[in-house]
Amino acid sequence: MIHKPPIDDLAEKIGSKYALCIVASKRARQLMEQAQNQGLTELPDNEKPLTVAAQEIYDGKLIAVND
Repeated sequence: MIHKPPIDDLAEKIGSKYALCIVASKRARQLMEQAQNQGLTELPDNEKPLTVAAQEIYDGKLIAVND
């Protein structure tokens, strides 16, 4: 579960909690695939992929685009 940044703040940046779930999970998968392609089994500093994705959303590095 994500505690920081607050889920409500993240959902506000993305548009809804549903969209937040989709965007964050897709980004977390991308992060793990990138790590595995580099021969790693986890992210640097033992960070969880979902935590990294949530922080990227909060920092404005990741945005949701309607397809």
